[in-house]
Amino acid sequence: MSNRNNQENKQAARERIRAQRETEKKKERLRRQLIVAVSVVGVLAVAGGIGFAVMKANEPTGWEAAKEAKLVTPAHTQGKNGTEILIGDKGAKDTLEVFEDVRCPACAAFEQSTGEELLKDIHDGRFKVRFTMYSFIDDMQGGEGSKNALSALGAALNISPEAFLKYKSALYSTTYHPDEREDLYAKDAELLKVAAAVPELKGNKAFEKQVKDRTYDRWAMEMTALFGRKGVRGTPTFMHGDKKLTIAEIPQQQMTQEQYNQLARANFRKMIDTEFGPAKGGDTGKGGDAGKGIAKGEKDPTKGN
Repeated sequence: MSNRNNQENKQAARERIRAQRETEKKKERLRRQLIVAVSVVGVLAVAGGIGFAVMKANEPTGWEAAKEAKLVTPAHTQGKNGTEILIGDKGAKDTLEVFEDVRCPACAAFEQSTGEELLKDIHDGRFKVRFTMYSFIDDMQGGEGSKNALSALGAALNISPEAFLKYKSALYSTTYHPDEREDLYAKDAELLKVAAAVPELKGNKAFEKQVKDRTYDRWAMEMTALFGRKGVRGTPTFMHGDKKLTIAEIPQQQMTQEQYNQLARANFRKMIDTEFGPAKGGDTGKGGDAGKGIAKGEKDPTKGN
């Protein structure tokens, strides 16, 4: 009897041990499954995070993004994507084309010495002017000042052609124009500081908002995409139709700034008079619409070239 009880007790003990082991095995399997599941979720989350980060990293930013932004063209422009800036008396029969880059030191030298001569011809109705603005200095020197200034010029043009002309003159002035190696016009604050010198733009909230909102960044990219138009790859360049005009070089000799300016103005006047004929009484056109820009839809005499 005693032996049988011992056997039964041993058997019962073995069963309890086996059952306990099975329970522990089930718990271990469940624990491993949970670990794997959590690991998979973690991997997916990390992968998803990496994928999202990669996607965000590959998204265009800044001026690359501006290429894909909605195109908003300033008032007083015409042609494809609003890239024709045509300013002057619509009664003037001739059109002078001017190619510039806001950061260009040679453009600044021209504007500082001779810009008033060009403005006088526009206001006198001697010819219309089509401005083509480049940004190749950004590519050569690095930075984005040319593009950013051009976008701000778009906001000025949206106010009026006169505001555009005055703002462009201010940007090139001895007071504000930076060394081409200094990308000062990449800063909106600097552009707004220059704008304060222009009566039409000073305190103009609409203009300031468009500069800060970068309203005309896409338009600026469309403008700068014209680089190489009519074979022009340097600034400043002047053209009448397909003819490139040439200003005589100023001799390399010691002189005062005023002497330099006088020579520069005389050389510009000679170039213009040779091409368009001498001015008649300082006013060869009607002059009534000078500086107001060409009406939208009016045919561009440069034929979009």
